[in-house]
Amino acid sequence: MGIFSRLAQLIKSNLNDLISKSEDPEKMLNQVVLDMNTQLVEAKKQVAASIADEKRLAKQHEQEAANATEWERRAMMALRAGNEELAKEALARKKEHDQLAATFKDQWTKQKTAVESLKRALRMLNDKIEEAKRKKNVLIARKKRAEAQRAIQETMSGLRDQSAFETFERMSNKIDQLEAEAEAGAEIQEEYTGDVLASQFAHLEKTAGADEELLALKRKMGLAPAEPAPVAAPEPVQARVEAPLDAAPATSGTTREEEELAAALEELEAEQQGAQQRKAGH
Repeated sequence: MGIFSRLAQLIKSNLNDLISKSEDPEKMLNQVVLDMNTQLVEAKKQVAASIADEKRLAKQHEQEAANATEWERRAMMALRAGNEELAKEALARKKEHDQLAATFKDQWTKQKTAVESLKRALRMLNDKIEEAKRKKNVLIARKKRAEAQRAIQETMSGLRDQSAFETFERMSNKIDQLEAEAEAGAEIQEEYTGDVLASQFAHLEKTAGADEELLALKRKMGLAPAEPAPVAAPEPVQARVEAPLDAAPATSGTTREEEELAAALEELEAEQQGAQQRKAGH
């Protein structure tokens, strides 16, 4: 094999491979069906022309048969008139039309047979095209399903790549580090600004009466013992100071101040005892 023959074969093989790779099954099937429809249209035209020829031959046969009948009638009319020569000529003309009628009948019969065959072939072609359309739809559906499966497999292959999961893990660690740094910065800020102590006191103020309210609710529901009666504060013992006989009597202003002072002391002692009892109840 010469070098030019080998080069031509190589070019041809490369072209065939390029054409094979560039073929889209869906486009090719659509084009095939389109070509078949075009052929069907042309076949219908040919069959229609054949049917028209058949009808024309049938009419010509009928016309020649009618002409032969007419010349036969004329021959009979000539015989009645006693003109045999004219009757012979009329019969000769009738014979010509009979021959033409026989010829047209033969052609019409053959054409009719051909038309029936063409009609069957046209029906078969139409059935083939309809079957091809159905197969085309099935093949296109299979092609799309195969493409979807391939796309899913490619996606799954990409997900099986460890680099993707490593990227997720690395980003998660970075976000954890950022959150930890933000929390540490907030704690340092609170440590140096005294916000921790302020927040603790604020929390204490919010929950100061919660325990007492809970105990009161339990006592109301009978889940805790009743609150003990407050112990009455002992009356202050006023020491009697014997005033010397020669002492001057106290003024009314001094006595009033002493009484107010004693009442204040008594109230203070009662508050202290109530606080002690509440603490004992807790």
